[in-house]
Amino acid sequence: MRITFMLLDAFTIDGTVRSTFTLAGELARRHDVEIISVLREADEPALALSGRVRLRSLVDLRTEGRSRWPVGTRAARLKDAPSTLVHPQERCYDHFSAWTDDRITRALRRLRSDVLVTTRAGLNLAAAQLAPRRTVTIGQEHLQLGMHRPGILSEIEHWYPRLDAVTTLTAADREDYRRLLPDGSCPVYAIGNGLPDRLFPLSRQENRVIVAAGRLVWLKGYDLLIDAFVEVAEKHPEWRLRIYGKGPRLDALRERVTRLGLFNNVLLMDATGDMEGEMAKASILALPSRSEGFGMTIVEAFACGLPVVAFDCRRGPREIITDGHDGLLVPPEDTAALAEALIRLIDDEELRRRMAGNARTTARAHRVGEVATHWERMLTELRSAR
Repeated sequence: MRITFMLLDAFTIDGTVRSTFTLAGELARRHDVEIISVLREADEPALALSGRVRLRSLVDLRTEGRSRWPVGTRAARLKDAPSTLVHPQERCYDHFSAWTDDRITRALRRLRSDVLVTTRAGLNLAAAQLAPRRTVTIGQEHLQLGMHRPGILSEIEHWYPRLDAVTTLTAADREDYRRLLPDGSCPVYAIGNGLPDRLFPLSRQENRVIVAAGRLVWLKGYDLLIDAFVEVAEKHPEWRLRIYGKGPRLDALRERVTRLGLFNNVLLMDATGDMEGEMAKASILALPSRSEGFGMTIVEAFACGLPVVAFDCRRGPREIITDGHDGLLVPPEDTAALAEALIRLIDDEELRRRMAGNARTTARAHRVGEVATHWERMLTELRSAR
């Protein structure tokens, strides 16, 4: 099969990019796979991509004087005009323009692939309207349904039935999308993200480090984690918290660390392309998200032999973590409970090591080979239905 994935920006460090690269690389062992990136802001992707997968971009945003996609008077006229293809309530609407509309429309109408997988609501809606009918179109949802704004929800209800299928990352999300869409109008599958098929560095459970990683945005709850770490630092001042990532909350989080007197205990690290290596230097992963679509960071931490302490938000962590077995779940946004759970694992090394071993076993069920098998089975069903 010829399979095309479409990402907004394949050249950044992002959970959707990481999981798409992993799945595409595995499928490329048996299929002809390409990735289309709407935007390009760097010479090379920040994350590793299999040489079996082709990568091309539609709009090159690299600085003046660098080799980039030819732009002419049409691009100059359209690049500063707002998008009309993408709904204004799309969470990344500011990244779209009339120029991206033009490039996306041309790419979709000229597509020659057997399968198209788009990876966010704005692109899913575009595919439903513009992709050739001969192409099996799949809208991959990385967001919980409830995280979409009303305007996008209305568009989803109207246009998603034009897709051949929708995939979600959790079973709970699958049921939400099934309830929204007209009965039988569009199959919805729950297929989680997969771990790369390789050896992961393992934590020796000796370093007094707790790690967290992700976009520095409100939903990720790093303000809550920093608040919880006040109590952790009081009881265990020798332990450190390292938060890896970048985003609009960086300055606010840095100010919070200083105000709470945690500058010796909490380090705000830059995003890294070797997060697994940094996890292996830690002993616990903290996931303080207010909301999670899936929680790939959990699976990656498990593969590195880290138990995970997470808020039991409505989606994601509870479908991966078995409380008391490979991690601990605490009530959402309860900073006291989060601190207590972290201290429990710090105090009880035997428990922490036992959970670390169980976590490695849990990770095996999320290997990309298993995930790709689910995808191939779904694609076979959808193509047969045609």
